[in-house]
Order: sequence, then structure tokens, then C-alpha cells
Amino acid sequence: MTTQPQSPKARPEALAERVYQALKADIFAFRLMPGDRFSESEIAGRMAVSRTPVRQALFRLEREGFVEVWFRNGWQIKNFDFAWFESLYDLRTVLECEAVKRLCALPAPQSGALLSELNQFWCEAEALTEGLVVSQHDEAFHMTLVAAAGNPEMARIHAELTEKIRIIRRLDFTRDDRVCATYQEHAQILQAIFQQQTIEAQRILTDHIAVSKAEVRKITLHRLQQARLQLTE
Repeated sequence: MTTQPQSPKARPEALAERVYQALKADIFAFRLMPGDRFSESEIAGRMAVSRTPVRQALFRLEREGFVEVWFRNGWQIKNFDFAWFESLYDLRTVLECEAVKRLCALPAPQSGALLSELNQFWCEAEALTEGLVVSQHDEAFHMTLVAAAGNPEMARIHAELTEKIRIIRRLDFTRDDRVCATYQEHAQILQAIFQQQTIEAQRILTDHIAVSKAEVRKITLHRLQQARLQLTE
């Protein structure tokens, strides 16, 4: 688990935020695995803070569905709820297909301007190969599509669910074939949007998300252990 010595003069809210970010990073990097148990005192000791900011951070992570409290037995990283993840993917598909529909309805020059940075990265620049880095850019691609559609509330909801499925995404990008396919599919989505081909853009997007969603049911503890090794090499 990552540790970050904290200044004794730091405000409690700042300490809680730092602990929260550090724990979440450990979860997404598989340094904390589903089912792992720990106490508030252990976290406080590792991060050189009192138990109060640790407790605040853990309750925030609990509200977001990442951890659960075991009364008198500390805390536990929440085990995977496959149905919950699949429902998030369904919502993601709905939001992104609506965003694509709105973008396709725009004049080509306008959509081209809104998505110019995505086009440059996914269609023109040299392709990256490191899975973790590509997964981060993949998140940015989909979040930019939704944000560009112009509905800030839709973008907010999409950003929240994006964080909740991040751990699945990172598993997906431990495979080289998925990295290559992501470049191809993103380029196809963009071209369909620029050509105002709504149905085609939605079809490619839906298939693209479905592949990642299918990974949910393939998750095993062994696979998580392998992903942790890849990310720490």
C-alpha cells in the first residue's frame, strides 16, 4: 500500500482527502484486493495520520461502493458485485449513445472542433502501447464524448460511473489485443460522428463497450493477482 507522510499542520479535511485518494489509488492499482481486510489503526500508522481522517476517508469510500465496514472487525475492500457492474455498463451505454446522437446532429465543422484533440490522439499520433496509460486515455475519450454533447448533468453522472468501473477497465487493458482494438474502434467512432452517421456510430460504440462489459464475468482472484504483478513491474 502506498504511504504518504503528512504534515502535522495539515487541516483535517486535507488529510482525509489525501488518505481517500491514496486508498482509492491502491484499489485501482490492485495493491488492495477485493476481500482484503484492514483496521483504521493500520491505515493511520502507514500514512502517519490520526484515525479521524482515515475514518472520514473510509466512510466516503463506503458511500461510493469501494469498501464495507465489518463492525468490531475493521474494514474490507468490497468483493465484486457482478450485477452491479453490469448495470453500470448498461447506464454507460445509454449515456454515451445519447451523447453520440447529439454530436452527430451537429454540423461537421462544429463536432470536428469539439473532438479535434481526440482525433489527433487516436487517429493521427503514434499509438501508445502501455496498457495503464492507454486505459487512462480511453477514459478521457469517452468522458470527452459525453461532455462535448453539452449536458453538464449527464457528464457528471457519466464521470461518477466511469470511476466506479475503472477497475474493470484496467483489467481489460492488461491485454495487448485490447489496446490495439481500442485505437481502431475509437477512430471508427470518431469518423462516424464526423460523417453524421448516427446509427453506425452508436453501433460501433455499443459493441466497443460490450467487449469491456463482457470482462466483468471473467474476473477471478487469479486474474486480479496477475494484473497487480503487471502494474507493479
